[in-house]
Amino acid sequence: MTLKLLLADDVDEVRRDLHTLLSLSDEIEIIGEAANGLEAVRLAESLRPDAILMDLEMPLMDGYEATRRIKASFPACRVVALTVHDYESARTKAILAGVDAFLVKGAPVETIVQTILKKE
Repeated sequence: MTLKLLLADDVDEVRRDLHTLLSLSDEIEIIGEAANGLEAVRLAESLRPDAILMDLEMPLMDGYEATRRIKASFPACRVVALTVHDYESARTKAILAGVDAFLVKGAPVETIVQTILKKE
């Protein structure tokens, strides 16, 4: 079974690079991309992904609030935070928002794939 993944990051190049790298996994199917938190919430509602790779700092609505809203409607959806902010307060805020796992941008693609697939 293939995991359906939504990518949410406000930087086009980051989304493109993640899409390219994660598409190499036979276990992941990227079903959509969001450029901000509002779009992530809307796409989560319409596409019903199994997991979301969520940037935490985005315009219109940040990844923290988007995660809270998505988890309220779809608690089984796995949200993996991918952020440049590797400090304890960001991790705590992410966990309180409902994030299931926390990764720092620049992590090896194998680590990202394993975390998305819950093989941490």
